[in-house]
Amino acid sequence: MAHMPSAVLSPAPSDAELRSLFHPVFAEIAKGAVERERERRLPFDEIRLLREAGFTRLRVPQEFGGFGASLPQVYRLLIDLAEAESNLPQALRVHTGLIEDLRLDTDPARREHWLRKAGEGALFGNGITELGAGFTDGFQTKLVQDGETFRLDGEKFYSTGSLFADHILVAAQYGDQRVGVLVDADQPGVSQQDDWDGFGQRLTASGTSRYEGVQVSADRIFERGYGTPGPGHQTALFQLVQLSVLAGIAKRAVADIVAVTQSRTRTYNHALADLPKDDPLVQQVIGRGEAAAFAARATVLAVADLLGAVLDQLNAGEEVSSEAYDEVELAAAKAQSSVIPLVLRAVTDLFEVGGASITRSDKALDRHWRNARTISLHNPVIYKEQRIGDNLLNGAAPPYAWTVGERQGPSNQGVSK
Repeated sequence: MAHMPSAVLSPAPSDAELRSLFHPVFAEIAKGAVERERERRLPFDEIRLLREAGFTRLRVPQEFGGFGASLPQVYRLLIDLAEAESNLPQALRVHTGLIEDLRLDTDPARREHWLRKAGEGALFGNGITELGAGFTDGFQTKLVQDGETFRLDGEKFYSTGSLFADHILVAAQYGDQRVGVLVDADQPGVSQQDDWDGFGQRLTASGTSRYEGVQVSADRIFERGYGTPGPGHQTALFQLVQLSVLAGIAKRAVADIVAVTQSRTRTYNHALADLPKDDPLVQQVIGRGEAAAFAARATVLAVADLLGAVLDQLNAGEEVSSEAYDEVELAAAKAQSSVIPLVLRAVTDLFEVGGASITRSDKALDRHWRNARTISLHNPVIYKEQRIGDNLLNGAAPPYAWTVGERQGPSNQGVSK
């Protein structure tokens, strides 16, 4: 496996240069995808390959040891990585988002420190979502003053990617303020479990993380933590990572079905050709699946262009209007509403090219539907569609950094938990 050269490419690398660096790595990762799925083996080795190749520092500025790639370039590669292994872009989702936040950090010393860490290959995980009451009215995870430092206590679920990480960004409540707290994964009081039990995306390390009396210095605390009201770029960025995963899943599902169909000789006595690969109905199903993969990719990259333009403005120190933020957020919601049903139909219909034998576990083709269905449930699309309609009809702004948990409204009074 070739490693990234020690010198960064200057000026910023082209798409062709990035493909030549990372596509061989993706091909190596893809070789073990079925075996990892069957054995439920977390992709520690594959994360290592990505780090060694420099994938985790794509958006780190060149002055700090990264590539300085554009945001659309990152999303192109995330889709390609998802085609090889759909769990990996999701595991890197918060890392991807935190790099953008660090690029925009107004504390110069902290910005340089952590971007240099990222440029050296440091990987960031997350501790945001909480079970039970959740965090609609504030995080259950608390940060309190403890002498000259601070103490962090709480429990998180869906701690995606944190088992692979060096540092974890934990969302916490500090009084009436939502903050982000950056802790070391091996710090005393930090513990993690691989107890994610969903039927899809099973290799993302999306389990429980606990923080018990974790000591935190003031320079590790970020204001405006997740869920802070007001427009921003983060929710669109995170949503696009999920949609990149779906686009990659669709592409891989088509490739796998093509390979199966090309070697398949069994067919039906009332089929339209002697071999499935020559059957026009089979060809139509596969063609429709490929078209869905193409459309999903194009949709994701169209929104990535909009989001990239907003982040370019922010990185240049320019003010971004609320209208520009709304445009990006609504575009991400429209993409979600379009890509999800498109990909789910494609990965379902592709099974029509064969009989029951195509469902045998040795092929692990079911992973495509399970993974697509699981990733599609992040940020439920029904609420996004409603907000699109409300915006068109009434000019309502989209929600930003929405939260999830129990709502203590009148209809929830006296309901048994």
